Amino acid sequence: MKSSTTLLVTCSTVFLAQLGMSIYLPALPEMARYLSADASQVSWGLAVYLIGMALPMLFWGSLAQRIGRKPVLLAALGIYGVGNLALPLGQTLESFLFFRLVQGIGASGISVMARVLIRDSFRGDLLAKALSWLSISFVVALGIGQYLGSVIQVALGWPAIFYLLGSVSLLLAMVVARVTFPVRVEDTVQSSAWPSYWRILRDRAFLLPALTGGLGYGVIIAFNTAAPLILQGPFNWSAVEYGLLGWPISAGYFLGALAVNGLVLRTGQRRMMTAGVGLVLAGSAVMLLGSFVGTSIALLFWLPYCVAVFGQSLNYPISLALANDGSPVGGAYAMALSGFIHQLMAAVIGGIASLIASQQAWPLSLLCTLLALGAMLCVIIAPGRKTA
Repeated sequence: MKSSTTLLVTCSTVFLAQLGMSIYLPALPEMARYLSADASQVSWGLAVYLIGMALPMLFWGSLAQRIGRKPVLLAALGIYGVGNLALPLGQTLESFLFFRLVQGIGASGISVMARVLIRDSFRGDLLAKALSWLSISFVVALGIGQYLGSVIQVALGWPAIFYLLGSVSLLLAMVVARVTFPVRVEDTVQSSAWPSYWRILRDRAFLLPALTGGLGYGVIIAFNTAAPLILQGPFNWSAVEYGLLGWPISAGYFLGALAVNGLVLRTGQRRMMTAGVGLVLAGSAVMLLGSFVGTSIALLFWLPYCVAVFGQSLNYPISLALANDGSPVGGAYAMALSGFIHQLMAAVIGGIASLIASQQAWPLSLLCTLLALGAMLCVIIAPGRKTA
């Protein structure tokens, strides 16, 4: 029963934190006009959000090891909620980016605690299966969030998007305050944080699966950063049309996460991860080819991306589980460090995508292909799973 409750709470918090990445994207052009800024400058909001998610992750992990999971999760929900409520009050690009940073810091703690709480409740292949539910929450937020954001923007205006996120976050904190979470007995033994992080980072059994998941995640981040300018530019999509793209994206990730949930115990983690990375690479390569031979056909841009999303949904929960299993140190540290690596990579990749963002599709497609090639290389050279 406790494991089911933990799974429900963590999926809800991850859904909320990931909404912060996607729900405002259809409103990006309107927000740029309000802030008297260029749309490409406002698109930096995603990279700043990811920086906010990345920088404090190791701190959140060590804090959770010292004072417990629930206090840290409550603090993170509070910061995230306040950041969202304050964001529409600013009227400059600088204030927008500052509160995006605050949002990211709160989302960082939410993300770390969700993974740590899942890790406290499950092991081995069951851990990968449980993490697939977090993947489902993640992609539903990315996909449905776009559509929800477009509807809220049209009906109530873009500030309502952030007021909604902030209010729900604080309500969820009230629910979390009443929940009791399980803790592994061996995790009550305290170990020094920074030596532990350094020891984990040097272990290839942890590092290579973590990098595999982060590079695949970067494909999604790059697309979310640059795609609005492409699809709402030369392809002349409206905000609502761009929001509708969230449905096939969600379907792709949802089906992949369900595949992990239903097949990982029979198929094995490494086989599924290899297949997932292969699909990410195939989808990205077709995007790149389509950007040269079918420059006026939007289908050749977004449909291969949905294939890549399906592949990443196979790759991500398994890469997290393998990295955790490969860690030489127990407790919250491995999950916090993998999250830090992923978000730091995402911030860098989001920044690169912002710099190369244009109304042409090929720079984004090339970046996605290079990221997928890097993930495949990590899979090839990764060591076999450790045995007891």
